[in-house]
Amino acid sequence: MPSDDADLFDKVVNLCKRRGFVFPSADIYGGFRSTYDYGPVGVLLLRNVKDAWWRSMVQLRHEVVGLDAAILSPPAIWQASGHLANFTDPLVDCRKCHARHRLDKLEDPETCPTCGSKGTFTEARQFNLMFKTHAGPVEEDAAVAYLRPETAQGMFINFKNVLETSRKKPPFGIAQIGKSFRNEITPGNFVFRTREFEQMEMEYFVPPAEAQQWYEYWCKERFDWYVELGMPKDKLRLRPHATDELSHYSSGTSDVEFLFPWGWDELEGIANRGDYDLNAHAKASGEKLEYFDQASGERYVPYVIEPAAGATRTAMAFMMAAYDEEEVEREGTGKGESRVVLRFHPRLAPYKVAVLPLSKNEKLVPVSREVLGLLQPHFMCDYDETQAIGRRYRRQDELGTPFCVTVDFDTLDDRAVTIRDRDTMAQERVPLDALVDHLTPKLG
Repeated sequence: MPSDDADLFDKVVNLCKRRGFVFPSADIYGGFRSTYDYGPVGVLLLRNVKDAWWRSMVQLRHEVVGLDAAILSPPAIWQASGHLANFTDPLVDCRKCHARHRLDKLEDPETCPTCGSKGTFTEARQFNLMFKTHAGPVEEDAAVAYLRPETAQGMFINFKNVLETSRKKPPFGIAQIGKSFRNEITPGNFVFRTREFEQMEMEYFVPPAEAQQWYEYWCKERFDWYVELGMPKDKLRLRPHATDELSHYSSGTSDVEFLFPWGWDELEGIANRGDYDLNAHAKASGEKLEYFDQASGERYVPYVIEPAAGATRTAMAFMMAAYDEEEVEREGTGKGESRVVLRFHPRLAPYKVAVLPLSKNEKLVPVSREVLGLLQPHFMCDYDETQAIGRRYRRQDELGTPFCVTVDFDTLDDRAVTIRDRDTMAQERVPLDALVDHLTPKLG
């Protein structure tokens, strides 16, 4: 079931390039398929999404610590984890148009969606999604290495290191945000499915008997996170996997899904991975990856509950959830016009405040820069002194900036500025010496 606004996808993609959220990578060279560069505004949105995740998963929890593991890794890790043998997708080619497709993603396994031909697919063959490379100066003598397809394994192989240095005991978690790489057969839907992407993952190690209750806890906790940051509940769902969908290591998995313009699709998976990963790496490495409870004398391999979210696709979903169009009165004119506004939660908004001198008058610019200097230590700010003030308001609406601070000629006398609210467009006058205190509670 697609989203209500059939044009939403095109509108957001257009806005992304026009306002500096996302650019096609290598654009001046004709582009490089399925790679994107995050522009001046997009890099702020993506960082805010990651910061909001880190705040909820690490900063506000005493039992979760962070990690930043290496991207390059030896084959032994992926042999033990099962990725070399099992991390594959079924690939078919159309004999008529030569298009390639993932068999498991086709609505009709007999019909090519590219050319419409029936019965023209080759036999399915398994395609490994790992990116293989060589570490060393001469390829033929160099060691084989892989770009990680997920951040999770770095946390499993560091289980013992973290356990000994952090002095945590189950239940405890290791969280990580970082780049992953998958050689997707059919990347698409803008930044939703790409070969290079960022993940936000946490491995939560628990006593085996408590695994189910922690699995249910994290399903609810992660669903609520999206709602608290402004996603409407009717655009979200928590979908448990059917038995035949489960990964070989999982006894239970649920996906947090968002209603994209093309239909429901995954933002995050929460899985009960059992003790598969720690046992696999213990067996392959010869190291004991277990926990000894000194109080009870019990020794066990913890089970793992894994909430794993895509940072890039989550940022895209927040944009689509925030996108709005409405008819409004043009400020100060009494005339009507349409405006596009991104109604981001303040924590996610790329710029929190925009400082706008009423005009580029030489008397207004110095005090406007003074206001900017007052706000910058507290908030990410934009500054714009070109074009008419109404056009600049509209630009900030499209960037999702919660508040605009306008410096006018009265400011020179009363040392006060006008604050404009993004969502209501209401304006109020605030003295400069009270400006930071006024905005801080509104911006969280």
